[in-house]
Order: sequence, then C-alpha cells, then structure tokens
Amino acid sequence: MKFEVTILGSSSATPIFNRNPTSQLLNVNEKFFLIDCGEGTQQQMLRYGIKAQRIDDIFISHLHGDHYLGLIGLLSSLHLNGRTKEMNLYGPEALQDILKVNFDHSQTQLRYPIIFHAVAPEKSCKIFENYDVIVETIPLEHRIPCTGFKFTGKKRLPKVIIEKVQEYEIPLEQITRIKKGFAFVDKNGNVHPATEFTIEPEKPKVYAYCSDTVCNWKYIDLIEEIDLLYHESTFMHDMLERAIETYHTTAWQAGEIASKANVKRLLVGHFSARYRDLEPLLLEAQSIFPNTSLALEGCTFQV
Repeated sequence: MKFEVTILGSSSATPIFNRNPTSQLLNVNEKFFLIDCGEGTQQQMLRYGIKAQRIDDIFISHLHGDHYLGLIGLLSSLHLNGRTKEMNLYGPEALQDILKVNFDHSQTQLRYPIIFHAVAPEKSCKIFENYDVIVETIPLEHRIPCTGFKFTGKKRLPKVIIEKVQEYEIPLEQITRIKKGFAFVDKNGNVHPATEFTIEPEKPKVYAYCSDTVCNWKYIDLIEEIDLLYHESTFMHDMLERAIETYHTTAWQAGEIASKANVKRLLVGHFSARYRDLEPLLLEAQSIFPNTSLALEGCTFQV
C-alpha cells in the first residue's frame, strides 16, 4: 500500500530563500490528504504535478497565517475549475468564520459543499477513518490552540500463499474466507487452518505531523515507535530562549523528542527565515537522532 508524504512548504512565518510556508500532501493508497495550506500551496502542487481536485480532506493545525492563508485561494480555484464533490475540512472552529467572511464579502457561492469538522485542541481524538487509515489529533502547545495529526494505517488481511491455493485447488470464493481466518475443508474432507494458507501482512505504517509547538514532552506517548515523525524545528539550540518565547522547538529538541519516542525516522522543518543554509539544523538534530532528514520542498518520503 502506498503511504508517502510530499513536502510542499517548509518555511516558518515568511516565504524566503525559495522556501514556502508550511504544507504537505499525504498519499495513502492513492487517497490524498492536504496537511496545512500556507501561501503558495497551489503553485507548489502545480510545480510537483499534484492534482488539487484529488484532495477530499484538508487538515489545518492552527490559525497562524503561514499554515492556512493559502486555503481560501485553493478552495476558490477548485470552485472556478468546476468542482462539485464535497470537501472535508478539519481545523479550529474559528476557521469556519474566516472562510464565511471571505466568501460572503466576495459574493462567492461555492459550487461544492464544505463539510467542516471543528477540532478540539485540548485532547487527542479520532477525527477521520476510512478503509485504509485512521486520523487522530495530537494536542500541542503553541501561542494559540494548535494540533498535530497522526495517520495510522489499518491492518490489512493476510496474504494467501499462491502455491498452496494452486496445490489444494481452492475456489476463488473461498480465498476471502481464508483471509478472514476461516478454516478450509479440502475435497477429501480434511480441515486446514487458515494459517496454513496465509502470510501475516506487514505491520501498519504510522505518520505523525507535529506542527508548531514548544517542547513540552506531553505528546511523547502519542508518537511512540511510529515509522515517520515530522516535527517543527524552527531554530537551532543556541536560540533556545527565542524558541521558548515564541513557543517553538529547536532542532536539538526535535532530535530528543524522536529519540525519547523511539520513532524510526525524523523529518525536521518549519525553518526560521534567519537560516539560508539548513545543513547546521540537520547536523544538530542528527547529533541526537541520526536518522533525521530535512523536510525539503519537492521531496517525497516513504512512511
């Protein structure tokens, strides 16, 4: 099953050095999820060949402009391009008011419905589920209410062993039953357990997106042992006081979080405009957690 994230924006408050404000596109089995939508997100999707019409679910972490100011333009473009399919939007309750004001004053009546799902920032809860994935919130601590998002793939049915199917001439209609754990009775009346014909599927993959937050360790249990963690790393650790003042995390702290949570891989992003060269931030995080990569725009990472 495809499970990958493409970075559309990795800058913090302002676009600079050809870096755009925060946005990511998560592909789970060819279903697209947009995570945050800073300025320039539409242009980035065009640049990297991502079709906006394929997005049915958008998740907004909080109401600082670098995380949502591209949203109204994106929703408007989808309207102008003839979208009729509904859009699910998950985010702070006040976001609904912001959209209403903009569309009311521009006298825009969208051709498609927006189904708004208000996200409570105080505690973790499930906000989405389909056949492939469950999405839960991660409470974070920023200057304003902010949540991260955890995408957990669902466990698949076991895979059948083709050679066994052929050997016992198992009818097609019996294969699904075997995958679900039912025993198989062969033509001689012998009963075979389902495990004789199947291989356990891979463990479900998990991706967590930790948007703007001060390092408070409170969400460690929500990201333990996940496959891929994106964590904001706005500053280097010599700017710790500034990070605390602005409710952000340093690259060093992001490495500590990944290490304490025992995640498999870390992506760092949301880089301050003060850094043209990002290599020092990468090296700082890697000094604590070696399996760290920069969330560079245009890069796609497998979960």
